[in-house]
Amino acid sequence: MKPATPSRGADGAARADILRGDWADRYAPPALVPYIRLARLDRPIGTWLLLFPGWWAIALAAPGWPDWRLIALFGIGAVAMRGAGCTLNDIIDRDFDARVARTRTRPLPSGAVSLRQAVLFMLAELAIGAAVLLSLDRLAVLLGVFVLLLIGTYPLMKRVTYWPQFFLGLNFNWGALMGYAAASGHLAPAAYWLYAGGIAWTLGYDTIYAHQDKEDDVLIGVKSSALALGPRTRPWLFLFYAAAVALWAAAGAAATLRWEFYAGLALVLLQLFRQAAMVDTENAADCLAKFRSNRWTGWLLLAAIIAAHVA
Repeated sequence: MKPATPSRGADGAARADILRGDWADRYAPPALVPYIRLARLDRPIGTWLLLFPGWWAIALAAPGWPDWRLIALFGIGAVAMRGAGCTLNDIIDRDFDARVARTRTRPLPSGAVSLRQAVLFMLAELAIGAAVLLSLDRLAVLLGVFVLLLIGTYPLMKRVTYWPQFFLGLNFNWGALMGYAAASGHLAPAAYWLYAGGIAWTLGYDTIYAHQDKEDDVLIGVKSSALALGPRTRPWLFLFYAAAVALWAAAGAAATLRWEFYAGLALVLLQLFRQAAMVDTENAADCLAKFRSNRWTGWLLLAAIIAAHVA
């Protein structure tokens, strides 16, 4: 197959998702840098997006302040499992990544680590995740085992469907179920509404993210919601984000949260609609900036849930 033409940013320059000269290059021992890149420790936004649903659920299930032990455990688990998922994704996609401008400098396609080294590193990450998981309630452990099926199949979805973003949502928001189970020992309607809202949220932010790669995706034959929606993306973003907020409101109602939650949720809606209104889907740098702004969504919703319990 003919190599993909390098993608171009707004300034016409080839772009990559690894920033040279960042803290990893400046401060980490050179032998560790490829593993920092594999685990995406240099790009923590994905860890935040994986972590927040679990934190929301822990706060939602708590009668007052959330359990800080669980907050810390889910933080460690999110770093480990996001790293393991990214490593698995890079292992499976190493040939595709070598043909895409944004990803060809990643450790596997660039040769910075071997396939064997990446597999061993992934196993170490999974071991850390397992240690965290086994410290949780029995129901949370069972949910954690089940999600491995989703983690293992997600990297294949871009080959078979234009909606891998939906399957990412199933994965990334599973913490909403695990967090609620860990904090309460059971599941309740509020947890399911929270999970469903997270899936809709992920459909929005990861569609924005996918617009960075749409030209390369066409060349190498993989699918995404960005390709499915094309110029119709903006109204769909409004729909995804409206659905997310409506489902989160249902979670708040099921948990009988007070008015402070809905005041915070209104700020969440404004933040998400601002993304949908202002994103330039033809500008990779702007897509990445809007994608990263979802960290504010996470903090706003977490603050709203806690405020409704303790204010």
